[in-house]
Amino acid sequence: MVKIVVIHGPNLNLLGTREPEIYGRTTLAEINQLIEVTAAKLGVAISIHQYNGEGEIIQAIHDAGKGADGLVINPGAYTHYSYAIRDALAAVDLEKIEVHLSNIQAREDFRQISVTAPVCQGIIAGFGPVGYLLALESFVQRRK
Repeated sequence: MVKIVVIHGPNLNLLGTREPEIYGRTTLAEINQLIEVTAAKLGVAISIHQYNGEGEIIQAIHDAGKGADGLVINPGAYTHYSYAIRDALAAVDLEKIEVHLSNIQAREDFRQISVTAPVCQGIIAGFGPVGYLLALESFVQRRK
């Protein structure tokens, strides 16, 4: 069975109320439920985490590298400047997909740069919660 770790970054615990005009009204709990249902349908073992701290995210990436087949990560604002998270992603030998709820390319200039995407196999942005589901489907399809 394919084992996937999902890491949600800072402030994603506030989804549903945080800038709904950008991120929508879907809560993180609802997104996690969608992920769990999709994972079950795909026959994927899933582990979901949310951290606000950079060090916690780095440790979770290290831990994922010890047994997961893949990692889906939304680094939140760390996407744009955390070389420490970028280095952690580069250090683990597993497939990684970066996900963003909003289209970061259509946002402020500073949000259009991802320092983490170059060490991931792909990036999915702008599709809201569906981006996480597309990432799971991608892992499964590429293993067929």
